[in-house]
Formats: sequence, C-alpha cells, structure tokens
Amino acid sequence: MSEMEFCMDFSKKLIGSTSSTLILAVIGEQDRHGYSIVQRVNELSGGSFQWCEGTIYPSLHRLEKQGLLSGRWTKSPSGHRRRVYSLTQSGRDELEEQSSEWSSFASTVDQVLRACHAT
Repeated sequence: MSEMEFCMDFSKKLIGSTSSTLILAVIGEQDRHGYSIVQRVNELSGGSFQWCEGTIYPSLHRLEKQGLLSGRWTKSPSGHRRRVYSLTQSGRDELEEQSSEWSSFASTVDQVLRACHAT
C-alpha cells in the first residue's frame, strides 16, 4: 500500500504490506470510522505504530471497492457526517486468510533470524 504514509519509525514497505490486514482486523472487532481505526491501531500497537489521521482513507476506499468492506454514512454525536465501515463476508474471509498467512510468515522469519544469530 504505497499510497499510505505513516508517522512511525518502521519501514514504510514493511508497514504497507501489513496495513490492510491491520485495518480489517480492527474493523473486525467492531464497525469503525477512519479516525477510530487509526486510534485503535495506535493503541493496540502500544505506541509502536503512530498512524497519522487521514492517511488510511485511500486504503479504506480500495478495500471497499474490492468488496471487503461496506461503508455507510452516519452522523457523529456532534452532528458531522462520517463514514462507518464494517467487514463483508469476503472481508472476514480475507482477514482470516491474511492473519493465518502473516502468522506463518512471521514465525518463519523469526526462526531464520534466531538460527542466524545463534551461530
């Protein structure tokens, strides 16, 4: 997801390759609007990620266009319109697949790194 910019120290390539999964995961917890997604990812990362407000909207639009999210307009308590996203069944399936793939990948990378550091 090269169009996303983040306020963090991690490689943009590394974060970009996982950002869709993270977005789907936090929306999978509960329906959310963009700012709430950013807050939740930052919170769950323990401050390691500091996503910037407004940078995820191209990704949300892309995921919605792919049929992984559905969006609806609601009014905030202050009366402003905001788009709230929820996972579609395809989105739930994709999240499950991406989560499983990430777990296997991260475990394998960790295994190789440990083996290399042990020698």
